[in-house]
Amino acid sequence: AGVKEDSFNVLDLAEYTKNRPWWRKVFAPSSGSSAEKYNVATQLVIGGVTGWCTGFIFQKVGKLAATAVGGGFFLLQVANHTGYIKVDWKLVERDVNKAKQQLKFHSSGNKMSPEVKSRVDEVIVFLKKNVILTGGFAGGFLLGMVS
Repeated sequence: AGVKEDSFNVLDLAEYTKNRPWWRKVFAPSSGSSAEKYNVATQLVIGGVTGWCTGFIFQKVGKLAATAVGGGFFLLQVANHTGYIKVDWKLVERDVNKAKQQLKFHSSGNKMSPEVKSRVDEVIVFLKKNVILTGGFAGGFLLGMVS
């Protein structure tokens, strides 16, 4: 009756990244901008490729979402006209009016919460520090949307 002892290899990521500079370069927390790490051409390529991939995926998901929403709306209309479901239009109108009032209330105040404001400020600082990377991403995104 021998007991089999399982052995596991433990991977220490800190030690792993010390021996692999490319890993550290890509995933290490960065205090500066990408301009300090990469030249202009590299930033444009990285931004362009990631932007194109994002745009391409966004386009495919957008078409799928539009098809799903349109198809769902069509099926609801067919079900409503054939009598399978009954829509309470008074309730829909009341909820839409309530949503309009809330939107008017929030837009009239025009104040952001401190958490949202700090996140927006972080994004703006990042975009300013990485303007070439961001430009490449935007161009790639637009190319991905049309391809």
